[in-house]
Amino acid sequence: MKRLISCNFLLFFLVISTITSYAADKPYYIGPGDVLEISVWKDAELSRTVVVPPDGAVSFPLIDSVKATNLTVTDLKNIIKKKLSVYVPDPTVTVMLMEINSLKAYVIGKVNNPGEFPINLESSVMQILAKAGGLTPFASKSNIIILRQLKGRIEEIPFDYGEVEDGENLEQNIFLKTGDVVVVP
Repeated sequence: MKRLISCNFLLFFLVISTITSYAADKPYYIGPGDVLEISVWKDAELSRTVVVPPDGAVSFPLIDSVKATNLTVTDLKNIIKKKLSVYVPDPTVTVMLMEINSLKAYVIGKVNNPGEFPINLESSVMQILAKAGGLTPFASKSNIIILRQLKGRIEEIPFDYGEVEDGENLEQNIFLKTGDVVVVP
């Protein structure tokens, strides 16, 4: 029994390390609720801390609102720099992501603690199920579904908890995206 637990523990860490190395290559896209610090070097009047509103457009002095959602921090910095260059010669713009509040996924159904959970670019299905306190004894381990919105439609992604728990079919332990809903029947 101890050997089985040790093997499962080792397998768990191998899966986590694989997930972590893959996710490190993925860029982060700004979303509603994120807190940004935008500043222009040597110009305190052009420095702001902003919360990205639900519509994604952040206001900044001298320029119109800029749509920040679905941009990387570097992309937003370049857009602001370009718009400011009309008013400020060769501006040095810094955009820092101070808080990530837009990455959330949901777990509903037969788990011990259903609800909304913060995620990051490295959060997998097993991790969010752990955050939800695990499955109840009445959960259907083999019929879990992840609902994901893609281009205006909902995609259903099957997930078999029992297989992953046994170290099988580990590729189904996918990274979650913001807004994903894990349904445990």
